[in-house]
Amino acid sequence: EFDKDLDEIMEMSESKSVKRVYMPNIDSTTIDRMMEVESRYKDQSFAMMGLHPCSVKKDFEKELYIVEEWLGRRPFAAVGEIGTDLYWDKTYWGEQQEALRIQLQWAAKYNVPAIIHCRESIDETIEIVEKEKSDQLKGIFHCFTGSLQQAEKIIALGFKIGIGGVSTFKNGGLDKVIPDLLLDDLVLETDSPYLAPVPNRGKRNDPSNIPMIADRICELKSCSKEEVARKTTSLANLLFHYEG
Repeated sequence: EFDKDLDEIMEMSESKSVKRVYMPNIDSTTIDRMMEVESRYKDQSFAMMGLHPCSVKKDFEKELYIVEEWLGRRPFAAVGEIGTDLYWDKTYWGEQQEALRIQLQWAAKYNVPAIIHCRESIDETIEIVEKEKSDQLKGIFHCFTGSLQQAEKIIALGFKIGIGGVSTFKNGGLDKVIPDLLLDDLVLETDSPYLAPVPNRGKRNDPSNIPMIADRICELKSCSKEEVARKTTSLANLLFHYEG
């Protein structure tokens, strides 16, 4: 989606004070291009390594072998994007659960955050994370769209809540959740190129839209944009072990 204007997007993001982009891997077909972007924008883009649940098929063990090999080869910002998804296809539900458990163990082993996807499967995913809970396991439930009770369970597990464009949607439901959460438990995200915030809903999303998410949190929590920026950035730096 960004082949033609990646330089422009990265420049525009930096001009909006979005200094770092964390890139989730999808499967073995996306690794090379992700590494290429990381190499091109050394201080701006950071690769994760993982197998996305929508890419978990019959041969998922082969895909996981590639992920494991890469994790042992060099440091990554996180194990991600991992998780479960019951929106598109339930055929490989058992395999999705197994792939998630294995990758959660790798996140704990390498002491990096797990970036978790859970579309139409949030309760099931929370249950799996509960069973793998350890002092080393931490991360983000990304693109959160759940209830306050679900958010509280996630936070109790030592995970943080990823807030993106859905927070700006009229019927997104997060207006009933965010006011009761602490800024100390929130990070900002895009899910680029998807889920662009209002007023850009339906268009291609990109990191320069992050300030719109911050504005929405300010509105819902009656706090300053500076406070949102400071706390969510500080938390992201802590989670991703960034010391720049």
